[in-house]
Amino acid sequence: MDRLITTVPGMETYLRCRDLPTFCRKLDIEDSIMKLVVKQTRKSLQADALILNTTEELDGPILSQIRTKCPRVYAVGPLHAQLNTRLNVKHGESYDHISNTLWEVDKSCIFWLNKQPNRSVIYVSFGSITSMSREQLVELWYGLLNCTTKFLLVVRPNSVIGKDGEGEDVVMELMEKSKDRGYIVNWAPQEAVFNHPAIGGFFTHNGWNSTLESVVAGVPMICWPQFADQHVNSRVVSVVWKIGLDMKDVCDRKIVEKMVNDVMVDRKEEFAKSASEMAKVTNQSVNVGGSSYSNLDCLVEDIRITSLKKLTK
Repeated sequence: MDRLITTVPGMETYLRCRDLPTFCRKLDIEDSIMKLVVKQTRKSLQADALILNTTEELDGPILSQIRTKCPRVYAVGPLHAQLNTRLNVKHGESYDHISNTLWEVDKSCIFWLNKQPNRSVIYVSFGSITSMSREQLVELWYGLLNCTTKFLLVVRPNSVIGKDGEGEDVVMELMEKSKDRGYIVNWAPQEAVFNHPAIGGFFTHNGWNSTLESVVAGVPMICWPQFADQHVNSRVVSVVWKIGLDMKDVCDRKIVEKMVNDVMVDRKEEFAKSASEMAKVTNQSVNVGGSSYSNLDCLVEDIRITSLKKLTK
């Protein structure tokens, strides 16, 4: 699993077998999911253009390789930051007050964060889809509890799998035991959490949206990917961007404790500096005149011109 994959252009020096998307772990190449992904990837080359939620600054080498197959690529991300920039330019406001989640947020965690010192809390959330076993949650929780760092932990309803309601029972038990060290909610207002000065790290599944939000906010990551592209994302975060640590394929309290201590204590300034520098260049890309800002303008203009041509035929 740790052997280097040298046949993916632009990623030859760091992509391991372990880092490939999870559909690549199928033992049968005739697997239906594998065949669907291959088919759709090949068909994407027939498109007039590709619109990608990334930036030239984050994924320049990869975008260069994609352009050898599909020359018209619009890198217009991170989209949430792009939206904020354009709303600020046009109306002098961002969209912080607008909810873009299917889950009801618990804003009480912000009041808890207000009582914590700067960069002292690690935010732990594994997205809107990922489930975990009772055993995994217990290992994560003990790992967090064994650190000196306080934590904000998101555990969605019915996201912990256990027999006969054991999943929900353990969540209630952990909430009771965590009162002095952490805060547990069903769902958090993620952007507001990222932008809170008390947050010093993000323990994440590395879904692309969460990864980009963390990058924009300049928050270092501990990566625990679960499926799809998350395994690739976690490798890039740790060895290419160097703004976090990769914990894929394991869930052990000792490893959790060590990684949290690395990001939040022992190597805190190192990761904070790298994450801050990456946030700066990423935010510049969505500012007026930046690469993503300009690419979105070009995309809109190209669609307008194409529409006019069709109308005049």
